[in-house]
Amino acid sequence: MKLQHQFIALKKISFLLIFFFTCGIFAQETYENSISFSKSDSNLEWGPCPHFMPEGCYIAVLHGNPAEKNADIFFKVPANSFIPAHTHNSAERMVLISGELVVTYEGEQSQTLKEGTYAYGPAGKPHSAKCGDSPCVLFIAFEEPIDVMPVEED
Repeated sequence: MKLQHQFIALKKISFLLIFFFTCGIFAQETYENSISFSKSDSNLEWGPCPHFMPEGCYIAVLHGNPAEKNADIFFKVPANSFIPAHTHNSAERMVLISGELVVTYEGEQSQTLKEGTYAYGPAGKPHSAKCGDSPCVLFIAFEEPIDVMPVEED
């Protein structure tokens, strides 16, 4: 009987060791470093916007892969730029980092975003925007892969 208790205790210890070892391996595989960026960070790699966006428009990927879910970007446009009507297959969560941006979603009143303003845009809903008298930088978190499609005006 004593041998049976020792065997059961050894089995429990072995299971716990395997469990903790496995958790440790998985934790190491999914571990990632924290990051932090400002709009003027010299480490940002700014790329051009799609062709229908205003001249001087740039995008910088902050986190994630734009071709996959959950990517974050900075979107930058010069002062007095008009961003034509467009849609995304993803909802977007936004915070205006600098400038003032008037955003208009189809069928809704325009909203004026000021520095620090949070906004949410539903997937597939056409919208346009106008940047004010100073350059605008917008943080955007996409839930789905990043895309942008122009809306043809009637």
